Amino acid sequence: MSGATGGPIGVRLREVRKRRGLSQRELASASGVSLSAIRKMEQDDYGQPRMETARALAVALGVSTTQLLGGVRESAGPTPEVTDRWAPVRAALDAPPPDPGGEPPTVGGVRAAVAATMPLAAGDRLVELSGVLPALLRDAAAVAGDPAGRRVHAALMRLTGWMLTQTRQFDAADEALDRALATAHDDLDAAAVVSTRCWLLLRRGHIDAAAKLAEEWADRVEPRMSRAEPAELAAWGWLLLRGSAAADRDGRADDAERLLRLAGSAAAAIGPRPVPGGFLRAFDARTVQLKEAEHAMVSDRPDEVLRLSASISWEGMRPTSNNLNRNKLDQAAARVRLRQHAAAMDTLVDVWQAAPQWLPHQPYARDIMAQVIGRRRTLTPEMRVLADVVGLPL
Repeated sequence: MSGATGGPIGVRLREVRKRRGLSQRELASASGVSLSAIRKMEQDDYGQPRMETARALAVALGVSTTQLLGGVRESAGPTPEVTDRWAPVRAALDAPPPDPGGEPPTVGGVRAAVAATMPLAAGDRLVELSGVLPALLRDAAAVAGDPAGRRVHAALMRLTGWMLTQTRQFDAADEALDRALATAHDDLDAAAVVSTRCWLLLRRGHIDAAAKLAEEWADRVEPRMSRAEPAELAAWGWLLLRGSAAADRDGRADDAERLLRLAGSAAAAIGPRPVPGGFLRAFDARTVQLKEAEHAMVSDRPDEVLRLSASISWEGMRPTSNNLNRNKLDQAAARVRLRQHAAAMDTLVDVWQAAPQWLPHQPYARDIMAQVIGRRRTLTPEMRVLADVVGLPL
């Protein structure tokens, strides 16, 4: 992460620490952050700390993470390689390329083409997606004047916003989600877009904005539990999970747990019924369990991460599921905290093999890999390869 709008963290850290009557050594003991790191931060000789570090310090000091950071922290964007590969997608988003001629697209044809693209998205085949989206965006724009075509266009815009968020192209993702929201068919479609936007805000480091947006829309779409349909419950549940994630990163564990419990009640009300709308709207009890494990990792309870993860049934979940792979990263991080570095490496390799195009876009994986390597004198060939995959300089 880079570039806090509130300025260097060192001044605020020193002021709050002294206001709390803590020495640097006492803060290190209370937070689990090393004494040398705290000293360097207060001397403005540390750079931007990871969100995990900032949260640990904020919790120890009794303030929110956003207060300690002093404002919004803009996360790092895409690599030059990603920027170049996705340039045609961004260009098509700004101005769809002209029709090369031939038969004009039809709503049915575009709908079928979007449906055929979904397996690429669900399988995290990002390179292939970057190749097919420009023409799809052109065709979807051409049929957007028709009411049915407008729904297809909105669905494609949400998918595009999701993929641009995944690849850290934040401004373009924001633009795609703006268009999806503007043409949303109803509150449930809009809530699905908002859920993705909350994820975008969290990825950018805009914790407070994500929390407020998730809360506003969770209140707006809260269903009557006794007669709610799965789609309603899933939309509400996802917004609760986004709010929980924001609260977690802001150091508000009680709020995070409260929202997780509510999401659990939504999942229980859905039961075995399927949620319509494809993989982007999928939601069940297992979704909440995965987020509970994430909450345990953010709260620095590595044993609980592994216990919760071991209790989840993976039956029927595809190997490339973002939620599954995120959980595996939590497991790897937990292994590092427990000094089980070989097991952490094995888990990272599993994720790499299952989702080779997804892993390079995860700063979390890079942080975990840095911790593994930092405790090794000699690196194995596999470690060197994986360090390159996640963009970690050696």
